[in-house]
Amino acid sequence: MKVSDLIGSRKEVFSITEETSAHQTAQYLREKQVRAVGVVNASGRVVGVISHSDVSDKVAAENKCPAWMKASDIMTRELVTVTPEMTLEDCLRLMDENTIFHLIVLDEGPVFRGMLSVSDILRVVATDEKARADLLESFIFPPR
Repeated sequence: MKVSDLIGSRKEVFSITEETSAHQTAQYLREKQVRAVGVVNASGRVVGVISHSDVSDKVAAENKCPAWMKASDIMTRELVTVTPEMTLEDCLRLMDENTIFHLIVLDEGPVFRGMLSVSDILRVVATDEKARADLLESFIFPPR
């Protein structure tokens, strides 16, 4: 199965701007019930990603004021991207290699098509409860 098979039916691409405050970002994540969001610049190009852990680690844990910090202050800039034509197995491999839970999906242009989470992939790849549990366990607790 390819990325396009999974994200093709999505009606909304979740994103915020670099100027969005950390407080507004946290509210947006809660409102949309997502764990990460793409950050776009003024021309609409994706330039970063913010996850719940970014807000927790870079704002709350540092005792900083979320109203004064911008998305550009806390976003992760080193993006790991995939295309709609990539397989879900390749995506899982990228997540494992980079120790991340979300991938940015870009098509030609590059146009931001959304994000793919490990949960999205696990729902598709693991068809029965045992396989899902084993796959999740191996991802969260990799062999050392």
